[in-house]
Formats: sequence, structure tokens, C-alpha cells
Amino acid sequence: MSRKSAREYAYKLVFEYIFDKDASTPTLSEIFKDPNLNTSDAEYIRAVYEAVQAHYDDIIESIKRNAKNFKLERIFKPDLAALVLAIAEMQYIDDIPLNVSIFEAIELVKMYSTDKSYQFVNGVLAGVYKELEK
Repeated sequence: MSRKSAREYAYKLVFEYIFDKDASTPTLSEIFKDPNLNTSDAEYIRAVYEAVQAHYDDIIESIKRNAKNFKLERIFKPDLAALVLAIAEMQYIDDIPLNVSIFEAIELVKMYSTDKSYQFVNGVLAGVYKELEK
């Protein structure tokens, strides 16, 4: 399995978490049953999902600061999931370059969201990037 596929699994977990906030989701157990999932990808999924759970409120605050003229409630949930995932990677996963997290979030919204969502996601993540670079 590739990191791209593992990130897609993580994205789906984050999407579910946004609605449920249940850390004991059965989806995680099902994902780890995938025979194509290697140890490195499983560790990535677990690490990023744990980061989302542990720092969800901080991640949401970062989104609020950088989503100019958008209330959190107005953000399309697939976009929100991509933002949460990317910010968790950017802030709490050390071995992923910031620009990779941004690029991959944009790719996810191009697959799962609206035609213009990638522009919004890119703008928010650019703001987060600037904050982290300071």
C-alpha cells in the first residue's frame, strides 16, 4: 500500500470523527484488517488519527483563524476533514514536509469534494503554513 492510500484511510477516519467524536470507532479496526496495509502505513494512520483526537480543538481553532470570512459551520464537511487531517500532519507528524500535507489535502478534496473546494483548502492551509514557519 502507498502513503497516499493510507492517507485516504486516515481522511475517512477523520471525516467520521468530525461527526461522531468516538475514538473507539469500529472503522479503525476494519482498516487494520486490510492485508495490503503495511506496518509503516498502519503506524502513520494510527499516529495521525491519535493526533486528531488529542488536538482536535486546537486544530479547529487553527482552521477558524485561517478561514477568512467563513464560519466553521459553513465549511463543507469533506473540506473540513481534509483540513483537519492536513493540519494534524503539519503540526504533529514530524516526518511529513508541510508542502506535502498541503498538496495531499488538495488532492483529497479534488476527489471527494466540490470543484472549487481545493482553492479554499489551499488558502486555509497557506495561512497555517505561514503560522508554522514563524
